[in-house]
Amino acid sequence: MQLYTQKWEGERFADGRPKVSDDLLHRMNKVTHEEAWAVMKNEGYRHQYEEGWLCIHPDSVLVGRAYTAMFMPGRPDVYEAVLKQGHAAGHIKGQNSWPVDALQPGDVYVADQFGAHADGPTIGDNLANAIYTNSGNGIVYNGAIRDIEGLKELPHFTSFVRSYHPSHHNPSHDHNTSLIGMNVPINLGRVMVVPGDVILGKEGGVSVIPAHLVEQVVKTSEIVRLRDMFGHERLREKKYTAGQIDTRWSDDIEKDFSQWLEAYIDQLPVSREQIQEILKNRTW
Repeated sequence: MQLYTQKWEGERFADGRPKVSDDLLHRMNKVTHEEAWAVMKNEGYRHQYEEGWLCIHPDSVLVGRAYTAMFMPGRPDVYEAVLKQGHAAGHIKGQNSWPVDALQPGDVYVADQFGAHADGPTIGDNLANAIYTNSGNGIVYNGAIRDIEGLKELPHFTSFVRSYHPSHHNPSHDHNTSLIGMNVPINLGRVMVVPGDVILGKEGGVSVIPAHLVEQVVKTSEIVRLRDMFGHERLREKKYTAGQIDTRWSDDIEKDFSQWLEAYIDQLPVSREQIQEILKNRTW
């Protein structure tokens, strides 16, 4: 895990994952995919957004630290070998519950189920309740889920899955799936998810943000949000033209923006402390 996340310099979980702070996770809720995408693209991360999901609670936002699981099409010899090793390591019952037992508060369970559909679902309402109890979050699941009505009854189980099917896998008999990895990098469509990445799920899409870029993404988003509010207000007042706002701002506009931040510091959708930090770093 240290090899895959060398650029992370902060706290880690016992399992090695970067532990992005709860404060940054809370502030991430207001970040847009466009803002996150722009920062990551500028840093060379070009494949961090995935679409094409069936969403549970689509009007809500999913934010959390990724805990990953990798499944592959089942074969009896591999399944039995993994099951034996897992039970020897202290895991109980079926393989699909092992990653769920490892979830921490604030995690998002991110699983590559290779798009399995009929006879593939490993998550239904029972396992979903366990996921929600352990993490307080929903899932990003590259496969089909079952019991979708039961999942919708969980009010904060905001989730992104590939499909729904009423069947279920029966690994002990059919060996439809085999758990190959927990807490390892996985494939999620066109995105590689590294454990500890921050998941941002909203508006039907999922952004996967490397832990070491989360603070930069959040702070950039907050600045953009404030500049947009100021610009829109000044346009409605006809103080500036669209051409003046929709380009690099003049020194006079930058000074006006700083004065606006100070005047409305307790009325803006960014905390007073963060605005004070922005003002401290400004030259106007």
